[in-house]
Amino acid sequence: MGSAARVYRSLQGLFAVYKPPGVHWKLVRDTVETNLIRDLNSLGSPAPRQAIRFLPGRSEGADRSELTLTAARLPVLADHPLVTGPQFERLKVGAGHRLDVRSSGVFVLGVGHGNKMLTGMYSCHLTKEYTLQGLFGKATDDFSDSGRLVEKTTFDHITRDKLEKILAVIQGTNQKALLAFSGVDLKSQEAYEMAVKGLLRPLQKTPPVITGVRCVRFAPPEFTLEIQCLNETPQYLRKLIHEIGLELRSAAVCSHVRRTRDGFFTLPDALLRSHWDLHSVGEAVRQAGPRVRAALSRGEAEETDPGEGRGSGAEAEPRQGCS
Repeated sequence: MGSAARVYRSLQGLFAVYKPPGVHWKLVRDTVETNLIRDLNSLGSPAPRQAIRFLPGRSEGADRSELTLTAARLPVLADHPLVTGPQFERLKVGAGHRLDVRSSGVFVLGVGHGNKMLTGMYSCHLTKEYTLQGLFGKATDDFSDSGRLVEKTTFDHITRDKLEKILAVIQGTNQKALLAFSGVDLKSQEAYEMAVKGLLRPLQKTPPVITGVRCVRFAPPEFTLEIQCLNETPQYLRKLIHEIGLELRSAAVCSHVRRTRDGFFTLPDALLRSHWDLHSVGEAVRQAGPRVRAALSRGEAEETDPGEGRGSGAEAEPRQGCS
């Protein structure tokens, strides 16, 4: 087995890259795959097999020459790189929770059997974190600052206290929905302890749920929120900013969506574009391996033994704002 094949075996697992804004997630995945294939093939192919061949020759005698056969060890031409082509032409690189073109941040990828781990990530319903930048005073058709302008409003009446009251209502409403989705008795000690430890997880796929939200910067018309959530999309988060503006008797658009954590991967784990190469990816897979396996095993244990006191769960829809 050649060195490239050995390196590929050690490469299989999960790692995170930093997806820049303005780039489609498919292009990010394809670029990583292309770089890995290039680096793997540069390691060289296995040495060609050797075969015994009898080569004809002539020996000069006293009165005439005679035909002879000489045994020689020669490489098998079928194993020559010009015949076999590159050793790796395609890798199975899978994408985790996706980010749309305008958003950026932590983007998880899997190589080889790492694709099965991606499925495990979906099943565990792990929390993700985002930083959202908003802008008061206008509304657009797609809730982003680059969309078609549909309305301009005043925002002088908005204070930080008013904004934080709206955020508290959003978090409280979604927390109740999460308890229902988790199938835990709302009045039980178990529900309280799991909520304090942040262990509440939906039993199945649910609508988006905000598990935590806070304002980290307020400088009207600009503001910045940090959000922890489940089963969201970047477009859902942009709409959330829009609805916060409506609740404050104004309007707001989202200027940037940045994912800072996806389950067990955070920003320091995310490889920048200059490190989308074989060595950096291999090291990232190696470092992430223990905590990935530990987190997935905990998630599987919770699914198989959900604990006493859980029921079927009431139907609930998390609200984004207050009436």
